Amino acid sequence: MPDVIFTGPEGRLEGRYHHSKVAQAPIALILHPHPQQGGTMNNKVVYTLHHVFSKRGFSVMRFNFRGVGRSQGVFDNGQGELSDAAAALDWLQAVNPDAAHCWVAGFSFGAWIGMQLLMRRPEISGFVSVAPPANRQDFTFLAPCPSSGLIVHGNQDEIVPEAAVAKLAAKLSAQKTITVDHAVIDGATHFFTEHMDELGQTVDRYLGANPDRVRGG
Repeated sequence: MPDVIFTGPEGRLEGRYHHSKVAQAPIALILHPHPQQGGTMNNKVVYTLHHVFSKRGFSVMRFNFRGVGRSQGVFDNGQGELSDAAAALDWLQAVNPDAAHCWVAGFSFGAWIGMQLLMRRPEISGFVSVAPPANRQDFTFLAPCPSSGLIVHGNQDEIVPEAAVAKLAAKLSAQKTITVDHAVIDGATHFFTEHMDELGQTVDRYLGANPDRVRGG
């Protein structure tokens, strides 16, 4: 899986990129958890998401936000990280100008950034949000949520209460123009330590059930 270095708003950003052999392959950007709490692009949930999308024929990139790994800059409380994500998507689109579809997926803090990116980039046609921190961050900007997607959560999450995520999912599901699936993995904690395979299978099933937003040309 090739290492890539691309230009971000505060200097270079470090990523890992998988290029699909499928014609007009869809693209997916994967966003990692909180940089100040040990989050990196090598987080196991992030790696699992990357692997699932690549198996489905996507060209996929995960990268380190500013100040993480070899990425330059310092943590910016979400605003700068959103700019980093936009720069990463720009790079991904430049390498794949004929991509049939565009997805964003994120875990925890990365899910929050991903949903903000979704609001700013109308070309994003699908999302996967794993353990979105609905108790810690404001998601009211999703008014309305512009794309259909999947929210995944563990019912033993010790950081983000299940009720907070269920409330967010219910609010988004009430919109008539999109469909938001909410999958709860029984026994899973915030980091899905003993349920990584089940997480991957849940996301893979969702992608398989939505071929109109997954297949290339």
